[in-house]
Amino acid sequence: MQILHAAVFYFLLVFGAGFLLGIGRVLLVVPLLGERVAELLEMPLMLGVIVAAARWVVRHKLDARQFSALCAGFIALGFVLVADLAVGIWLRGMSAAEVFLNRDPVSGAAYYAALLFFAVIPTIIVRLRQT
Repeated sequence: MQILHAAVFYFLLVFGAGFLLGIGRVLLVVPLLGERVAELLEMPLMLGVIVAAARWVVRHKLDARQFSALCAGFIALGFVLVADLAVGIWLRGMSAAEVFLNRDPVSGAAYYAALLFFAVIPTIIVRLRQT
């Protein structure tokens, strides 16, 4: 239960920040610079949010085991994928395939790399704390 609680909290921190940054990106940056540039400019901010959220969750919600952190990270990733699907379908009127496959080749690849980072960074933080 501790792992699930940590995963939900981690997801909520990162997805909430991403949702807020996404609103600003779509309303302010995309009209000026285009979708690709806007998404790539947002990426470092999201990576910072991911690291900060993972550090907080590891410190306050998880034990010091790498397996717990890995499970929490991948469960949180599952929540992100479901939330992306829900936002794409209900707010943007996209199909499920469009949500995951119709991304810019450059910023989409960066997005999926960030998702992998999101899933594994809690484990990396636990490992670094043990050394």
